[in-house]
Amino acid sequence: MPTIRELFVYPIKSCAGIALTEARLLATGLEYDRYWMLTDPHGAMLTQRAYPRMALIRVEIGEQDLVIRAPDMSELRTPLDATRLAAAPRVNTAVWRDAAYGLDTGAETAAWFTAFLGVPVRLLRFDPQRERIVDRDYTASTGGATTFFADGFPLLVIGQASLDDLNTRLNGKGAPAIGIDRFRPNLVLDGLDAYEEDYMETLSIDAPTSGAPRVELRLVKLCTRCPMPTIDQARGAPDPEWPNEPTDTMLGYRVNARFDGAVTFGNNALVASGTGAWLRVGQEIEAELGFGD
Repeated sequence: MPTIRELFVYPIKSCAGIALTEARLLATGLEYDRYWMLTDPHGAMLTQRAYPRMALIRVEIGEQDLVIRAPDMSELRTPLDATRLAAAPRVNTAVWRDAAYGLDTGAETAAWFTAFLGVPVRLLRFDPQRERIVDRDYTASTGGATTFFADGFPLLVIGQASLDDLNTRLNGKGAPAIGIDRFRPNLVLDGLDAYEEDYMETLSIDAPTSGAPRVELRLVKLCTRCPMPTIDQARGAPDPEWPNEPTDTMLGYRVNARFDGAVTFGNNALVASGTGAWLRVGQEIEAELGFGD
């Protein structure tokens, strides 16, 4: 039976993630996942695609604050509780073509990120009084869904066997193996065949304690990949010897005609039930597969 191998949240979009042993599931995804986002002064989002040094910005969930660190920078803190930003300016922004809404976390955070990245930047906290609606083309099975600053969906699921297969292919051409952090999943699963997650329709997890909600996730869209997996997350830049990997390798076997020839790796998921439940590393999962008509 498949099990949860790893759990990750990425509090600041496109900055380093946090590996967790347990995480609370909300309708928008895992708690604290993509609650914050960097933008330019006009509200346009920043990502590693243009600013790979963002990978070096690391965070920790403190008791009351998000603790932020980066090489050669002093520690920075910003409140976890959005009500502490009640008087903050509200900012209309966007994630790709989707409207999104933020609270400006202030001049101190703006100056810190500006100093580290070398361009004018501000940090937004998603405004909890607003909603960002997930593409309705994919939400019929759950009656709708919302998320915060994620690219498009509340959760991303990848099987460890898929990464193992990719690394075997990389090693076969002399390239080094890469970590799962290149793909920024929320759930990494053991006990699957390589790319079996491509064909999953639902993931179900029984409640660990009496009275707790049963979790059901609906997998609704394969994750199409930009060049961001080429960025080594430990150095904040591509590997100088293999700057186009793993994209070059994936172009040889992961191009998907259903998505106009884009490379796919991982499957995006919605929360059908179980809001408020805790997911834990080692939990067993029931997977229901579907292969289309």
